[in-house]
Amino acid sequence: MPKHKNLRVAIIGAGASGILAAIKLRESGVNDILVFEKGDELGGTWRDNQYPGVACDVPSHAYRYTFAPNAEWSRHYSPGAEILEYLKKTAADYRVDGFIRYQEEVVRAEFVDNKWQLETTSGDQGVFDIVISAAGILHHPVYPDIAGLHDFEGQTVHSARWDKRLNYAGKRVGIIGNGSTGTQIISAMVDDVATLTVFQRTPQWIMPSANSITTQEQKAEFRKNPGLMQDQYDQIITMMNTLFAAAIVGENPEAYELISQSCQDNLQSVKDPVLRQKLTPDYKVGCKRLVLSGSFYDDIQKPNVALVTDAIDSICAQGIRTVDGELHELDILVLATGFDPHRFLRPMDVRGLNGVKLEEEWADQNRSYLTVTVPEFPNFFMLGGPSSPIGNFSYLLTAETQIGFILQLVERLRKGDVSSISPRKSAGDAFNDALQEKMSGTVWTSGCASWYLDKNGNVASWPWSYDKFTVDLSEPKWDDFELA
Repeated sequence: MPKHKNLRVAIIGAGASGILAAIKLRESGVNDILVFEKGDELGGTWRDNQYPGVACDVPSHAYRYTFAPNAEWSRHYSPGAEILEYLKKTAADYRVDGFIRYQEEVVRAEFVDNKWQLETTSGDQGVFDIVISAAGILHHPVYPDIAGLHDFEGQTVHSARWDKRLNYAGKRVGIIGNGSTGTQIISAMVDDVATLTVFQRTPQWIMPSANSITTQEQKAEFRKNPGLMQDQYDQIITMMNTLFAAAIVGENPEAYELISQSCQDNLQSVKDPVLRQKLTPDYKVGCKRLVLSGSFYDDIQKPNVALVTDAIDSICAQGIRTVDGELHELDILVLATGFDPHRFLRPMDVRGLNGVKLEEEWADQNRSYLTVTVPEFPNFFMLGGPSSPIGNFSYLLTAETQIGFILQLVERLRKGDVSSISPRKSAGDAFNDALQEKMSGTVWTSGCASWYLDKNGNVASWPWSYDKFTVDLSEPKWDDFELA
């Protein structure tokens, strides 16, 4: 066997994809690894989001690593705390938790003399042969630009910065935002609060989906027969990719019509025609990320809930004043206003060949080659990079596909016949041109404001099928790369 070069690898982020990268690198024979995590524990979005009702909108048995099935999920859609524990357990089982350096936010990465020089908040971290970004996209909370936001004298909490000491029982609660997070919080809080005022900016299409409990008998059967978990995984992934994912990108119109009709039928469960009209979107199903809920429409009709569709004028000491002049007095204000998914690594200073800045390369649009690499940034690879299928497939499956591609680039570097790999600019341009052309046929461009759109109206997702994603990332086309 030829001797492989010993490579030093830095991974940015200890969320689901960072843990995955460390596991797969070790399996491939790379053991000189450091994972830099800005938080005080692993878990990424599942560490940050601990609001009432937090759960995944991908079924439990499909939201896991292919190599680490879990028989202990309590529900069809896993609560966030269970996912966090699953990630911690997997990191421990595969002995990668010891590679993580907590409270070490990478602030600078520069490619000099075929090495990456890294600096974190605690100082210089030395040089690395490879940097893998597993920073994710849902970690920069967005706060609404509303006059007087800081004047409110009650308690204000963002969904991604939840205060576990917050006692909302019997309180007058207002919530801004009614996407996936907002609907989960509304359903979790509604029976405990005195009043719940929902300030709706845009109505959402809601797909009915019951979150059934997994019985102890079912768990025991999964433990006894792991093949059943694999069957579940295969069935769910096939359904998601051939039906939902294909429908959203325009490749299964029959499935799209079924999804659309299901959402419209679900809306009819709202009995009051005035309320139903307020909850009716004026855009196509799937233009925004589809919300899954088996209880939201029931909850929004409860007597202690008020849906406010008048725009917010300002926030004052007592609560929220809408443009009609009404003051909505509150004890607690919840901001379910999401994240900026387009910041990626920012504000990190990342510099590639000849000092080229990633911030400048991405000034108008975040661009990649096949979602995992960037021209002029050698040996810099990404999980969940620009144009990844953030709204189509299970994120863990996406990340496994991407790390499989990245490991083939890493193996080329390990063999020692090349010391740097980056995509050619022409390859990156061709990929992005094709992406933009295909994107125009998807529902995301049909006319709505969504978090998929960046500041210039570019859609940040994958506009093709799951099969194309796996084929395109099955093995590198070496002619598309600069090898030095």
